Amino acid sequence: MFRPLELFVGLRYTRAKRRNQFISFISTVSIVCIAISVTALITVMSVMNGFDNELRTRILGAISHATVSGLPGESVQNWSKAVQVAEANPHVLGAAPYVETQAFLQARRPSGALVRGIEPAQEPKVSDIDKHMVEGKLTDLAPNAWNIVLGRELALTLGVNVGDKVTMAVPEFRATPMGSVPRLRGFKVVGIFELGMQEFDSNLALINMSDAEKLNGLDGPTGIRLRLDDMFNARPVAQELVNQLGQVYRVETWMDSHANFFSAISMEKKVMGIILSLIILVAVINLISMLMMLVTDKQADIAILRTLGSTPLSIMGMFMVQGLLVGFVGIGFGVGLGSLLSWRLPQVVKWIEHAFGVTFLSPDVYYISELPSKLQAADVGWVALVTFLFSLLATLYPAWRASRTQPAQALRYE
Repeated sequence: MFRPLELFVGLRYTRAKRRNQFISFISTVSIVCIAISVTALITVMSVMNGFDNELRTRILGAISHATVSGLPGESVQNWSKAVQVAEANPHVLGAAPYVETQAFLQARRPSGALVRGIEPAQEPKVSDIDKHMVEGKLTDLAPNAWNIVLGRELALTLGVNVGDKVTMAVPEFRATPMGSVPRLRGFKVVGIFELGMQEFDSNLALINMSDAEKLNGLDGPTGIRLRLDDMFNARPVAQELVNQLGQVYRVETWMDSHANFFSAISMEKKVMGIILSLIILVAVINLISMLMMLVTDKQADIAILRTLGSTPLSIMGMFMVQGLLVGFVGIGFGVGLGSLLSWRLPQVVKWIEHAFGVTFLSPDVYYISELPSKLQAADVGWVALVTFLFSLLATLYPAWRASRTQPAQALRYE
C-alpha cells in the first residue's frame, strides 16, 4: 500500500534495533511521562469541578437562583399575582414569597441569626432545605403556630432540640410606657436541618411567612425567590420579570451574593491547570531529548536520503512523525487513564481509606467528607489539545536540525 515517504520512514524509526535501544527507552520514558502528566491534569480538573459543583449545589439548596424584592422596608404588593407572573415565564421552574430579617435568638445561649419567613408548601419549589431535614419537617411551620426550624449548628449554639423554646427579638421597636423596646416572641423548635454549609447551618432559621409578617409589622412578603432552568441566565430573567410586574424592585442573583466565593474557586482551577500544564511541558522536554539523540544517531541515514533527493521539508516531516507518534500514544494513554480514574475516583478513595485505615476528609472537620469528581468532556479535550501542541512544538527544533544535515560531513567517516 502506498504511504508518504515521511510517514513510512518516521514509523520505521519507531521500531527499536539493537544499536538504538537506548533511544527507544527514552521514547518509552517520554510516553510514560506525558501519560502521567495528562492523567494528573484530567484528574485534578475533575476534582476541582466536583468541589465546585458540590459547593454550588449546597449553596443553591438554601438560596434561590434569583430574588425579586421590594425596596428596603417595603413589602411586595399583590404577591400572589407576582408569583403567577413569575411562574408563567418559561425559564422559571418555581417561585415562592419570603420575608427575611436579622434577629436575636435566646435559649440556653444567645445567638444572632438570619430569620426567613416562608410558605412551607411553596418553599420546595425554590430550595432543597426540605430534603436536608434531620428532624421534623417544613410543613410543621403552620400559620399562627409560632414554630421555628433551625440549622443544626445554630441549634447546637443555642443549646436546643426539637420541642424546646426559643425567644426571638427582631429590630422592630414599639412604644411602651418604659420607652421603645424590640418585638419579642417565643417560638417552639419543630425541626432541624443540615445543608452541610457552615454559612447556613449556623446562621439560618425558618418560620412561617405570616408569623414573620406579624413580627415585623408587614402586610406582605419582602420579595419573591426564583428557581430557573439555567442559573447562569438569572439576571436577564429576573430583570424581565421586574419589567412585567411594573413596580420598583431590586434584583439580586446567586452570582451577586456569592460572586467572590465562586470566583475564588474558578481562579484556583485556572492556577492549578497552569501548574500542571507546566508539568506536561517538562514531560515534553524528554521528547526533545529523545529526538535530538535520534537525529544524531541517524546522521548517515539522513545524508543518504538527502543524496537521493529528499528535500529539507521531507526530512523534517520524518522526524516530526516520530515525535508526534510519541505524543499521540502518551496522550491516548493519559486521556484513557485520567478519564477512568476521574470516573471512579470516589470509589478508589474509599478503597484506599478502607485498605490503609486512613481518612482523607474527616466528617468531623470537613462539611464535604467525600472526594467529589466531575469529568467534563471540555476539560479532557482542552488537556489533549494543549499536550498535542506541546508535542508538536517539541518536534520542530530537532526536525529542523535534521533537515540541516550536510551529506558530505555526515558520510565523511562512513
